[in-house]
Amino acid sequence: MAEAVDGEYGEGEARAWVRMPYRVRGPVRTILGRLAVALGLIVVAACVVYAGRTGYSDATGRPVNWLTSFYYSVVTLTTIGYGDVVPVSGRARLVNTLVITPLRLGFLLVLVGTTFRALTERTRREWREQSWRRKVHDHTVVIGYGTTGRAAVATLRARGGRPRRIVAIDLDPAAVGDANRHGLVGIVGDGTGSDVLARAELGKARHVLIATSRDDTAVLAALTARRMNPSAVITASVTHSENVPLLREGGADNVITSSETAGHLLGVAALSPAVGTVLEDLLSVGLGLEVAERAPDATEVGRGTEHVREPLLAVVREGHPLRYNDPGIGPIRTADRLVVAREAPAADGRARSGRPAG
Repeated sequence: MAEAVDGEYGEGEARAWVRMPYRVRGPVRTILGRLAVALGLIVVAACVVYAGRTGYSDATGRPVNWLTSFYYSVVTLTTIGYGDVVPVSGRARLVNTLVITPLRLGFLLVLVGTTFRALTERTRREWREQSWRRKVHDHTVVIGYGTTGRAAVATLRARGGRPRRIVAIDLDPAAVGDANRHGLVGIVGDGTGSDVLARAELGKARHVLIATSRDDTAVLAALTARRMNPSAVITASVTHSENVPLLREGGADNVITSSETAGHLLGVAALSPAVGTVLEDLLSVGLGLEVAERAPDATEVGRGTEHVREPLLAVVREGHPLRYNDPGIGPIRTADRLVVAREAPAADGRARSGRPAG
């Protein structure tokens, strides 16, 4: 498995490590890969020696054959060098200087690959992190990568969000490691600290999602995030509704009460299973329906809400949502945004025809 710890603040500061996405490669596969490279170098060296075999002398007096060529390649690349087979012609010595010596160096690098990697890994990680920092902007910062945070990220990705433009922050290294394996940039640290959020480049972020397990942590995270980025859209999840005003005062634009929302859905599903199924479709990723926001098309502008081609839930006008039955909506305007229920696209981009069987 690739090393995941990328950077650390100095002594006396809050600890925070940035983890870039990485590919998981098992130790057996790594060892077999290095052995294959080492064997390949030996074969190349043996072919070179055999091609110029007339320029080599064997202490036994016998002509150099394939076996002797492989033998010479092994003892030479491993720097054992018994001296019983030596290049004697000028051409053979030149080939040893220009070809066999670089192959020997490559072979040694393969043998000490673990040590070499340990020496270069930190530099490589720092370069990748700095490159990411220079390029990232208008990204999404997710504070808390638990069940709620993962579901939020899954929805973002299902709606076209690029993994490299999502940063997951969590105190649990295992959670951040899981985010890395899904292509996300991760930070191990406390999402309420300004130094940790600075490492997530929160000042350049467009969206901040707060999905912590504690409401007081969510409030502090919202306060810190709003102070660092006045223009970002902050959406937070809380467990208890009495904490919603605190989140809004702290700078959250949208607050979702997770426990009460789940309770309402349970109650609706108990009274009307069909309605519960429809709501599940609307709120879940990858099922038959989805709630989406889009711009009106030319055939809808200037006409009433009944002419919207999909079921209309609300009209967002000048940043304020108006319910579909609001008497003040009037004709659809070009600058409006329509919140509609529509068929969710499948993984291949085509529309679904309904819920999967079973």
